[in-house]
This record gives sequence, structure tokens and C-alpha cells, in this order.
Amino acid sequence: MCGGGVRNAENLGALSAMILISEIFGPTVQGEGALIGVPTVFVRTGGCDFRCSWCDTLYAVEPQFKSQWQAMTAGQIMQRVNELSGGVPLLVTLSGGNPALQPLAPLLELGHAQGYRFALETQGSRAQEWFAGLDYLTLSPKPPSSGMRFSADRLRECIAAAGADTQLQLKLVVADEADYLWAREVAREFAHLPLCLQPCNLEAATPEQPELEADLVQLNSQYRWLVERVAADRWFAARVLPQLHVLVWNNERGV
Repeated sequence: MCGGGVRNAENLGALSAMILISEIFGPTVQGEGALIGVPTVFVRTGGCDFRCSWCDTLYAVEPQFKSQWQAMTAGQIMQRVNELSGGVPLLVTLSGGNPALQPLAPLLELGHAQGYRFALETQGSRAQEWFAGLDYLTLSPKPPSSGMRFSADRLRECIAAAGADTQLQLKLVVADEADYLWAREVAREFAHLPLCLQPCNLEAATPEQPELEADLVQLNSQYRWLVERVAADRWFAARVLPQLHVLVWNNERGV
């Protein structure tokens, strides 16, 4: 009786854990990576341990936007997801910022009980035990152009934390030749992972202008360069994908 009471208290404590949320929106489609085009509801968390030079979601990263974030329980998040999806258990995409910084285990448990699947994207800087409960895990370490340091060891820790049924993917953003050569090295080191390459959205947001318009001509030109570079190297193990949502909706929030 006592032990059961302790376990119930622990469960209630987990369910009441607060998750910082920047925005929840959809249904829309996943705009990048292996799940591109798949209908989804986005749950974007607030906070990040990186400050990439070309970050296009500073409103979910910088502390000055913290007043716009909302602390929510797993139950509150799933209530909003259900409202948006009309109760249809779609794919839920967990994004950020870096969603790996948040206590998402209760959300995965609650959502799975309702039939939802979960996909998470992180730069691979922080492994969590609850990665084992993800259906899809996209690892997107940042290239030299981001100004951030890449740690192969931390990426390995994230891979090891994934579950036996978690579908892993490596997604590498490429802004220039240095990034491309880095991507070749990373892909060689983690050759067992399915790989997507993506041109970089170089129109970096700022705290004053967090939603700058993307230069679509530049993005298309960069995508063409990346395709031709991969073809010239006969690097046929890589899938080269655009940021579909940027091409359709520019850098508009909530799509």
C-alpha cells in the first residue's frame, strides 16, 4: 500500500513536470529531413545550449524571448495537440531551440498512450534516457559555419540513448565548401546512419528581427550547388533535400 502510494506520487510528479514551450502549431507538414511532407503537429520548446550564427528560430533560443514562452505540463501540451489535430493521432514533431533540454518523458508516455508518434530533432549535444521512447530521432550536429563546436563523442551518446525501435537519421546543414567537407567526414564516421544533406538558410534572425524573410533565390542557388557538388563526388548515399517550409512559407512563424 505504502509502496504503491510512493509510485503514484512519483507518477504524479512526473506528469506535473513543467516543459518550456515556445509554440505549438499545426497540423502542417514536416518541412525537412527524412519525414519531409508527413502531416504533423509541431511542439517547439524554448531554450537552447547553442547559439548558431545563422539561427532562424531565435525566438525559441534567446533568453530575451523567455517572456513569450509558456511552462506547460505534458497533459496541457497533449490537450492542445488534440485540439489542433481534432483527436487524430498524427506525428508530433518536437523541435526547438533544443528540445533535449526539456523533461519530455511524460509527454512521450502520455502521447503514445493516445496513439501519437513522436519525432525529435536535436544537435546531438545532450543525450537523454527518454530518447529510447522516441519513434524518430534526427541528429543534426552543427557545421563550422554555425560557429559551434562539434563533439563526436556527444553524438555517439545520443545514438546510444535511442531505443531499439527508434528510427535514427543524420541531418547535416551545409552553407559552404568548408561545411561540405566537414559533412563528408562526419558522414564517414557515422556511416551506419541514414543521411540527409540540407542547404543552409543564411538569413540569420536577430532579436530585433526574429523573422527575417529568406532569400529564396539564394536558397535555390545553394540547393543546386549542393546537388551538383554531391553528384560530382558521386556521393550517392546522401539524400539532398531543401527546407520545404522555407520555400513555401518563408521564415514565417508557426508553419
